[in-house]
Amino acid sequence: MKTIILKNGIYASLCVVGIPLIFWSLADEKPNYDLDEIIGYSTMILCMAFVFLGIREYRDQELNGSISFGKALKTGLYIALIPSIAFGIYDLIYIMYLDPDFYDNYYNHYIQELQGELSGNDLKKAIVELNEQRDFFRNPGIQFMVMFLTVFMIGIIFSIISSFILKKVDKQAA
Repeated sequence: MKTIILKNGIYASLCVVGIPLIFWSLADEKPNYDLDEIIGYSTMILCMAFVFLGIREYRDQELNGSISFGKALKTGLYIALIPSIAFGIYDLIYIMYLDPDFYDNYYNHYIQELQGELSGNDLKKAIVELNEQRDFFRNPGIQFMVMFLTVFMIGIIFSIISSFILKKVDKQAA
């Protein structure tokens, strides 16, 4: 079981970190935050295919084709834990070393969008809230937890769905 969890967790980690790195290295000078967000979430969802594959591999290769919902869920959550940690670490490295101006650039972009949508006191209030959020997210521990939990929540969903799909009870043992 440990080998299957590690293998699929590492593959999912390579996917969740590798794809954004490839897009980042190919990107133009001016970032497209909307596209980056789509790529990021799509990559997180894509990497969770390894949760399904890992549960199925565990069921078929080590449990003779039979797995309970609980065992499948546990396996899926362990697999999802690995890319969640990897993405949290990747995000810290990205923010600290690859794009240290990310927060300032992202928030300036967002403020420009708000200026096109809001005015007067509504705009001032939105900018104050945005600056508070920026300061909150600059904390590396908070940043890690947010990115970790983003991937892990998707992993939980995939683990539950995969467990329902792959669950098989051995009729001979019953």
